[in-house]
Amino acid sequence: MSEHPDSKRPATAPPDGSTLEPAPSPLARRLAHAAEVIATEAAAIAGLEARLGASFGEAVDRVLACRGAVVVTGMGKAGLVGAKISATLASTGTPSISLHPGEALHGDLGRVRAEDLLLALSNSGETAEIKALLPATKRIGAPIVAITESAASTLGRHADVVLELGPVGEACPLGLAPTASTSAMLALGDALAMVVSRERGFSREDYARYHPAGSLGRKLMRVREVMRTGDQLPLVASGSTLSEVLHVISRTPGRPGAALITADDGRLVGVFTDGDLRRWLAESPGDPTASRIDDHMGRDPKWIGPDRLVDEAMAILKEHRIDQLAVLEDGGRPMGLLDVQDVLDLRM
Repeated sequence: MSEHPDSKRPATAPPDGSTLEPAPSPLARRLAHAAEVIATEAAAIAGLEARLGASFGEAVDRVLACRGAVVVTGMGKAGLVGAKISATLASTGTPSISLHPGEALHGDLGRVRAEDLLLALSNSGETAEIKALLPATKRIGAPIVAITESAASTLGRHADVVLELGPVGEACPLGLAPTASTSAMLALGDALAMVVSRERGFSREDYARYHPAGSLGRKLMRVREVMRTGDQLPLVASGSTLSEVLHVISRTPGRPGAALITADDGRLVGVFTDGDLRRWLAESPGDPTASRIDDHMGRDPKWIGPDRLVDEAMAILKEHRIDQLAVLEDGGRPMGLLDVQDVLDLRM
């Protein structure tokens, strides 16, 4: 088929002489919509600042005074946000559990006690499952803190403390899917958790206690928590022969690759490692097994205290390019041995 003669004709300029703007690309339209969603949610969160007041302070007091757990509940997307808030509370020093309101109405309400506090999330404050939960919670005797749009809602009227979100326009093109409202709930819940955590004096060490597998938990571990002790501690008396030292190293569980040499009073006076052995064998002719260890041990052994951080120990190991580090108690007596492999295993 022949091409129409007008198919290559340039677009005609508008009659008013203005220039035609090219239509935005599909990518540009998507990015513009994404930016609009982010801006809408950011505005919803920013608007919470003006709503902070006495009720927020009272909510903090209620959580601090709670002798049980903060039970966080919400339906649908609010419930998912509530689960995250509950996890944040628990990891920052406030005992907390997440409770599905539907399951609560069929027996799981038995998880709630009078000494607990119910933190209920509902944007409208009219969620059927949450409304049904309120009178039952009151009969148990647990106080209720609400995160909702308005204190005039059913949830707001039945709560002891209300944290108002205010009117929030959703970022959904239909204005229906919870988006900006759940972002605002999450931000307000995080604010509550963080203020409570600070009021408790929650420290980095406390955080590490609840995050033993996290990177921070590993960094804040003390040497005494990972050092080798007891029958895993290869101690050899000064004056021993090489044969005796090798026997101690070989029968020590974990095969540490080093022995700590001690004086008569128990003080550390030297260290003998696999590297020392290799150098000894390379430099000494004949059978060295009867030689005294004092002539070949390292006389300036690196050491660390048991309450120092594992990260500090690792820095010493790296700086001096060694694999073992003696752990000394007061008086210079060995109480443990830190092997580089033990530290590396923590970071897996």
